[in-house]
Amino acid sequence: MKLDSPLFNRIRVKPEQERKPAGAVPACQWPGCACEATHRAPKGRLRENQYWRFCLEHVREYNSSYNYFAGMSEDAVARYQKDAVTGHRPTWKMGFNGSVDDFAARASHDPFDVLRELGGGRGRAYTEKPAQEARQVRNAERKAFDTLGLEVDAEASEIKARFKELVKRHHPDANGGDRSTEDHLVAVIQAYNYLKSAKFC
Repeated sequence: MKLDSPLFNRIRVKPEQERKPAGAVPACQWPGCACEATHRAPKGRLRENQYWRFCLEHVREYNSSYNYFAGMSEDAVARYQKDAVTGHRPTWKMGFNGSVDDFAARASHDPFDVLRELGGGRGRAYTEKPAQEARQVRNAERKAFDTLGLEVDAEASEIKARFKELVKRHHPDANGGDRSTEDHLVAVIQAYNYLKSAKFC
């Protein structure tokens, strides 16, 4: 496109003075002030999106003494600040979304027995906690137990006692310097260390 194109003549930018909206600037709302209100200041809590119009001098004075939490107790301020982290929206603990205990708690506070029809009656099945599930054992942990010659439900004291017994049996010093069982000793030590890191003992 050439610079002397007639299209350039159609593009006009208004000068800065013409862009400002026409009309007078409102007067400062500070009592006894007749200056132009060039700044706005919030009216306060429970009056969001409402503002005072002040001149520069009075908006500075207003802001120096402004306190959003004026009239609130310390506990109310702490609650407000805690809720502000989530934008004042309700939150729940992870994994806490309608468990059996939660359903039973709601059913126990059901004055008209509405939840009884859904199976949330006050029977023992909903008031008792479910039995604790057994710990899942991975393949590597199962292999470590096999190396020590133990079952997967062995107690920590059994694991330690078995480890000491196997170390004494397969250590070269206990076998007169014979190193034929040294590989098995290394496997036993590795298995014990693995079970120890997995919090079995």
